[in-house]
Order: sequence, then C-alpha cells, then structure tokens
Amino acid sequence: MFKKILIANRGEVALRILRACQEMGIQTVMVYSQADADSKPVRLADASVCIGPAPSKDSYLNMQAIISAAEVCGVDAIHPGVGFLAENSQFAGMVEDHGIAFIGPKPEHIDLMGDKISAKDTVQRLGIPVVPGSDGEVVDLEDAQRLAEAIGYPVLIKAAAGGGGKGMKVAQSADKLEEAYRFARTEAKACFGNDQVYMEKYLGKPRHIEMQILADTFGNAIHLCERDCSIQRNHQKVWEEAPSPVITDVQRKELGEIVSKAISTLGYRGAGTIEFLYENGEFFFIEMNTRIQVEHPITEMITGVDIVREQIRIAAGEKLSLTQDDVKIRGHAIECRVNAEDPETFMPSPGLIENYHAPGGLGVRVDSHIYAGYRMPPHYDSLAAKLIIHADDREQCIARVRRAIDEYVITGIKTLLPLHRRLADAPTVISGDYDIHWLENWLKDDGDESQAAEDMKKVA
Repeated sequence: MFKKILIANRGEVALRILRACQEMGIQTVMVYSQADADSKPVRLADASVCIGPAPSKDSYLNMQAIISAAEVCGVDAIHPGVGFLAENSQFAGMVEDHGIAFIGPKPEHIDLMGDKISAKDTVQRLGIPVVPGSDGEVVDLEDAQRLAEAIGYPVLIKAAAGGGGKGMKVAQSADKLEEAYRFARTEAKACFGNDQVYMEKYLGKPRHIEMQILADTFGNAIHLCERDCSIQRNHQKVWEEAPSPVITDVQRKELGEIVSKAISTLGYRGAGTIEFLYENGEFFFIEMNTRIQVEHPITEMITGVDIVREQIRIAAGEKLSLTQDDVKIRGHAIECRVNAEDPETFMPSPGLIENYHAPGGLGVRVDSHIYAGYRMPPHYDSLAAKLIIHADDREQCIARVRRAIDEYVITGIKTLLPLHRRLADAPTVISGDYDIHWLENWLKDDGDESQAAEDMKKVA
C-alpha cells in the first residue's frame, strides 16, 4: 500500500480524498494555489506545497509544478480528484513516466473516452446501447443534412471533445440545421480547440441516468447501482438521487451486467461512470467519465462502499474488496449541490463566509471545505458544499432534506440552499416524475414563486 499520496486538487473533493487517506494510514501532501492558502484541506494535510498563483493555468493545471512537488515530497501516488487534470491523459502519462502511481485509469482509456466519437464507437462494440446517430464526425453541412434526414428531426449536434453542455446545439427542423451545425462547431473550437462534431437523435424528455463502476487490474469489474442526475440547469447537475425513482430492479440488473462486462473486457482500471439518457424504457449511452464524480457520496450512502478507498487500493495493485454479490442497496440517498450562487440569478457569489453551521442528525452528511471566516475565492467553480441525505425510503429522504436545509446556516455569501428547499416541496420532485428539461422550465415559469404556490395547492 502507498505510504504518501499527493492530492492534486482543491475544495471539498481534496478534503474527501484526504480523509480517506487518513483512515488508511497514508500520509498526504496538498498542492495549492495562493488563493487557497487558508483552505481546510491545506490546513489538515501532513504537508502542503504552494504551486502558483490563483489562476488555474498557473497552479492546478501546471503539470510540471505538480510533478516537481510530488518528487520533492517523495510521494508514491497522485490522486487527481475531479476536474482540472483528472481526465488529462498527458498528465496521467507524465505521472507514471516519473515512477509515480496515477490513481485513475490508464492514459489510453482516458483518451479513448475523452473523445465522444471514439467512446461511442467503443462502447457500442462492447454491447452498450447508444443513441441513434452518426458513425463518426459530421464533416460538413451536406453530411449533416443527409444524416439528419436519415435519423429524423429533431437532432443534436455535439462537440467530439465536449462536456458540460458546450459545443452542443439542437436543430428542431431542416431550416434550423445550418445554424445549429455552425454554432456547435464554432463553440467546440473556442472551448476545446477542436471543432469536430457528431450528430445524435434528440430525445424529447429523457432522464439522465449514470452507472458507477469499479474495476481492478485482475479483470474484476462491478457496478454500484445507478444515480439519477436529471434535475439540472444548463447541463450542470443540481440535485442527484440514488437509486433512480423510475428504474426497476430488473432494468438495474440488466444494465449493470452489460456495463460491468464491457468494462472488464476493456481492461479498465479504477473508478468510472457510464452515463445514459433514459426514455420510454430504453437506455442510450452518452459518455463515460474516467474519474470519480462529484455525486459519488450518494452511491456510497446506499451501498456502504468507500469509492475513494477502492480507487486507492486498485491503484496500489490490490483486488477489489468486494464482488457484485456483496453490493446491496440500502434505502435512498439525495445530494444537493450547495453552490455559492444567487438562487434566483445563479450568478457566482464568492466572498467571506461570516457564519457557518452544518446540519447533523441521522442520515445527514456534509462534504465541504468551507468554515466561518473562510473566503470563497472567485477563481474556481462555485461548489461550496454537498448536502448528502440518506434514509430508509425516498419519502423519508426528502423529508430529511427539508429538515437539514432548515438547519443549515451559511451567511456572508449567497447559496443554492433556498432553491433546494423549494425543490424538496415541489410536487414534481416529490413524485419523481421529472426529466432533464424540467428544472429549467420550472424556473422559467416560477420567477415570482407563483408556480410553487400552485404546486402546493395541488398537493393539498
């Protein structure tokens, strides 16, 4: 087992990894930017190394600085966390070239799944269902027109190197195709330096379902149930649940077996997530994330599996500590992303946190790096905390979400807690009958709270 791990990330995920290391008796080294000098993970780590100024390109994306810190501190492994360099194959390769273990997949698998076209082709060959669409890149407008007629409108143009909703545009009809095609290519080039796009059938009211997997270097691969991430805004997840309110035990078993077999055949290593759109009883692959996910805690809550611990063990060359038969679903879990944002405008709200009190009690977990007196920097993503709730069933879980939010105190900055409190009362959320477009439509209709009031009347 490793003796010392460098954590190449920040915020709540860095603290999450640090805690797993502490429980395993592994020393930790935190790298940090000047803006994060007072962060909780930096304070709690065994050693900390400043790697640059606040801008990510000069610190958390500075591969040479991170590798230098790892060598100076004599670490055995590097955990990249979420975002930044977590899915950068060049960084993963550099780490391993320096004789340091990368706690994540092989560089070639990061590359394979990082390109949406090659990922789709690969999983299709491995038996995973995909959305009807182009076999590869859509090379020009004429190609797009021909494919769209064959697939049927509406269609979705997507960046091959995309993510987070960037480089993505819907064409509802033939007269909208040229605009959508040119927009997607332009945005893809601006965001990813790659203007390659592909085409898929646009699904009208799908849910976003993802399957958590773990695989070791001995050919063992398991799934840890699905998560439902359909409540999202601008393709960014806001509220996640596990298991999904609409997936049956039979569907879960069938999809899990397909995914696990495919991952084993691929020879994948570590943790990963296979993401699907789900509509009318069918699953369609959209992408694979070759890292741990922000929403991994809800899977941990319903399975009892420490996913970060398993990541570390796998990277150290050990076998999975459990088999598929050991994985049991216990109750229901919900994660509310507590972003430092205005709950109405969604504008970032960095600044000094004046008062902070986290909720507690049975089934309440808070993953957060913030504290009273901490200043949320404006340079990074706005995630301040994750409120994770577990209960015996979904109804009790939502009730516990309400109670925990009412107990949660964060002042000095604005957060999405008021939005989550409203979501916990919304009849559509309570029924579980939502899709990936629901939240944006609800917010559009609900600017003055009138729709929420009508919703409550319906419940009464």
